[in-house]
Amino acid sequence: MAYNKKEHFTEFEQQASDFARALAHPARISILVKLAEENKCVCGAIVDDMPLAQSTVSQHLKELKSAGLVQGEIEGAKSCYCINWDNLEKEIKIFEEFIEKLKAKKFANQCC
Repeated sequence: MAYNKKEHFTEFEQQASDFARALAHPARISILVKLAEENKCVCGAIVDDMPLAQSTVSQHLKELKSAGLVQGEIEGAKSCYCINWDNLEKEIKIFEEFIEKLKAKKFANQCC
């Protein structure tokens, strides 16, 4: 049985990693941009604007929703999605903190 070593990392490291994983595909970035441009719940139009099959777009939306970056409702055959701004802003702050921690070490450790 596989041993999960994730618990050996800090909660902060896990949160930053989860956020990066949620954004780790250009389709997900594109979906977030489209949702931000509309600034409302979008139903169906996401699939029309993407060069991907409906099922593929749905999988990417599922990943974004699972990460808490989008929220959505399914009403019969149509699904509507919008950005969960509170969660997105929280995740951005965590990632900014991660970047600042890296930058703080930039001059302390000169190699290569």
